[in-house]
Amino acid sequence: MAPKEKYSQELSRSLTIKENMLITLSSVTPASSVFIIVPALVVALAGASVAAMAIGAFIALFVGWCYAELASRYPITGGEYTWAARLLGRGYGFGVFLLSLVSGVLIIAVIASGVGPYLSVVWEGFNSSITTVVVVAITTLIAALTITTNAWVTGVCLALEVLALIVLAVMGFSHVSRGVDTFVMPQTLGADGGLETVTWAILFSLVPVALFAFNGYGGAVYYAEETKGASKTIGKAIMISLLITVIAEIVPLAAVILGSSDLEALVSSESPMNWFLLDRGNEAINVIVSLGIAVAVFNAVIAVQIQLARLLFSSARDRSWPDAIDRVLGSVHPRTKTPIVATIVIGLAGIGVGFLPFDWLLIATGASAVVIYSTVAVAALRVRGAAGREGGYRMPLFPLPPIVVLAIMAYVTYQIIASDPTPLLVSVVAIVLGVLWYALFIHPQRGERWTLPDPQDDAEHALADDVDPDEVEAAKV
Repeated sequence: MAPKEKYSQELSRSLTIKENMLITLSSVTPASSVFIIVPALVVALAGASVAAMAIGAFIALFVGWCYAELASRYPITGGEYTWAARLLGRGYGFGVFLLSLVSGVLIIAVIASGVGPYLSVVWEGFNSSITTVVVVAITTLIAALTITTNAWVTGVCLALEVLALIVLAVMGFSHVSRGVDTFVMPQTLGADGGLETVTWAILFSLVPVALFAFNGYGGAVYYAEETKGASKTIGKAIMISLLITVIAEIVPLAAVILGSSDLEALVSSESPMNWFLLDRGNEAINVIVSLGIAVAVFNAVIAVQIQLARLLFSSARDRSWPDAIDRVLGSVHPRTKTPIVATIVIGLAGIGVGFLPFDWLLIATGASAVVIYSTVAVAALRVRGAAGREGGYRMPLFPLPPIVVLAIMAYVTYQIIASDPTPLLVSVVAIVLGVLWYALFIHPQRGERWTLPDPQDDAEHALADDVDPDEVEAAKV
C-alpha cells in the first residue's frame, strides 16, 4: 500500500519552542486580560475574582490537555479545523474553519480598538477609530515579516507588558491591607454603596469570563509547521504557555486585591487597575503602565494576524476556494517563507470590520470560544482511535479531560441562552454557512479538493540549531 500524501514543507521551519511560545503568549496578551477583561470580575466579585480565576485556570488545564494531544497528533498550521475535519467530518471541519476565520477577524478589530484609549493618556486624540486603522495597517506589515523576526518583535513587546504586570504585583504586595480570606468572599456593591455578599452560584456563572481571559494558549499549533520538532514539542509549548498565562494573570490580580487601600473604591471604579495605580502610585506610574498596556494590545494584534494568516493559507492549501484564489492565498514568499498575501487579506479584513459598531463586534465574537472548545473536546475523545502521528503528547486521565470540558461548555451554553442567545446564534450561522460551502463547492470535487494529507515529517528539525547539517545527513544514512 502506497504511503499517504503529506503536506510539503513550504513555510520556514525555523522556530524553537521558546520562539513559538513568545508568539503564542503575545496572542494571549496577559496584561491586556488583566486590564481589560479581569476588571469585570473585580466589579462583580471583589476579592473572589481571584477564586473565579483559579477555577477558570483549573478548567483551562483540561482544555489545554485536549489541545496538546490533538496538536501533537496533527501538528498542522490550520489548527482546530484540521482536527474537526479529520475526526468529526469534513463538512463540519470547514464550518469550524469559517467560524475561526470570521471570529478571528472580528477579534482583531476588537483588540485593535483597545490601543487608542491607553494611548490617550498621552494625547486624547489617539482615542479614535483612525488609531484602530493605523494599528491594523502597521501590524499587518510586521506580521508579513519572517516568522523568526515576528517571534522576537512580539517577544520584546511581551517583555514590556510583563513589566507592567510586575509593577502591579510589586505595588500590591508591598501594601497588603487585608487577608487572603478575601479571595473566597464573593462580594459586590450593594444599593447603599457598600460591599455585600453574593452567592457562589454567581461566582460560577462568571467563570467563563476567566476562561476568556486565559484564551489563546492553544494557538501554538498555528505555528507548528514553522516549529522544529513540532510533533514532539508542540504539546509542551501549549501547556507551558498556559502555565505562564495563569501565573501572569492571577498573581497581579491577587496583589491588587490585597494591596488596594479601599476595596469598595476599587470595585466601584470604572477602571479598577488604573484606580489602583493612582491609589498606590501616582499619575506618572499610571501613564507609564498605560503605555505598556497599549504596547500589549498592539502586540496581540500582530500575533492574532500571524495566526489567522496561517489559517487562511492552510485553507487555500487544502483547496477550499476556486483555483485562482487558492493559488494566491496559498502562496509563500520565496524570501520570507511567509504567506504574505494571506496576511495582507487578513489585515484588510480587520480594517474593514473595524468600522462596524463595537458592541456588535463583541456580540458576534461572544460564543465562538465556547463552540471551538466544545469541538476540541469532542475531537479529543476520538483522537486515540484515529490515524495520526504517534509518540507525541498524551493527556493524563483520559478520557476525563474532554468530558469535563464538554460538561462545562454545556453549562456555559445554558448561561448564554438564558441571558442573550445572539452570540451563539452568530456562531451557529457561521458554521452552517461553512457546511453549505463544503457541500456545494468542495464535496462535488472530492478527490481533488480537501484530500487532507498527513502532517509533515518534522523529526529531523528537532535537532538544535548548532548541529552540523553534514552530521545530520550522515546520521540519516
